Amino acid sequence: MTAALLHQTVLLREAVDALAIKPAGTYVDGTFGRGGHTRAILERLGPDGRLLAIDRDPQAVVLGREILDRRLLVMHHRFGDLVDALRRTGWDTEEGVDGILLDIGVSSPQLDAGERGFSFRHDAPLDMRMDTTQGETAAQWLMRASVQEIAEVIGNYGEERFAFQIAKKIVAARGNRPLATTGELAALVRASVWSREPGQDAATRTFQAVRIHINQELEQLALVLPQAMTVLRQGGRLVVISFHSLEDRIVKHFLRDQAVPDRLPKKLPLRAADLPPPTLRLVGAACRASADEIAANPRARSAIMRVAEKLVRKVA
Repeated sequence: MTAALLHQTVLLREAVDALAIKPAGTYVDGTFGRGGHTRAILERLGPDGRLLAIDRDPQAVVLGREILDRRLLVMHHRFGDLVDALRRTGWDTEEGVDGILLDIGVSSPQLDAGERGFSFRHDAPLDMRMDTTQGETAAQWLMRASVQEIAEVIGNYGEERFAFQIAKKIVAARGNRPLATTGELAALVRASVWSREPGQDAATRTFQAVRIHINQELEQLALVLPQAMTVLRQGGRLVVISFHSLEDRIVKHFLRDQAVPDRLPKKLPLRAADLPPPTLRLVGAACRASADEIAANPRARSAIMRVAEKLVRKVA
């Protein structure tokens, strides 16, 4: 069975429904993964529709280019460079796109492929890069970072209360020999954590935090959201699925801020109707996976989807 079939796309129908696909529209899947959302979008596009699928993972890009569809362009790119990706398509992008979908975070195949170093379930090289063609591995970063840097990453991105103890243990251990594998890191973390929630491995939060840092996941998300506002056509939809509270907080606050009128000093002699209108309209409430989907795919438990539509500017 192929990796594409093994991967269960979270909120598949809900996300594609939220895009409100126009048959001749132009869309961006900013996180191809294993192509679940991409294939569903193609099913709803007409012969004149277009879809750009982006992924920073070279393995995902290889799989994407196996989809032989003239409406689809698959590109090795970070979604944080969305505007640049669209410029490289060769399409006339002046009029923008009709919808953008972002499924944030690590994919199941990345976690399940032991050699990628994302999971402590496999003893493998400590890599954790989504893009294996560039950048620093987790092992390289942990070998050079200070106790304070490591503690801040684990504390901020993993919300780990034993972050300082873990950081000290890592720095002490690397003085004897390089920290090279996921098994070595997991063992150090477990030796530093005195208590943990029932059913959760002590290494979970640290692995999550280091992965987020190595891939600059929150920075990429913060970069792509304003770019999405730039390239979306009026009436276009932005759909974002996140799996971590820090990711969802960034998305929620950005969309909320774009969906309210500009705030001006209270004493200015302006009526509410004279204020610049908001950029976005929030579409529905935040959406979570159903009980049936969670039962079939436990990873869906933490998924939350938010949708917004770019407002049509009224001409005076």
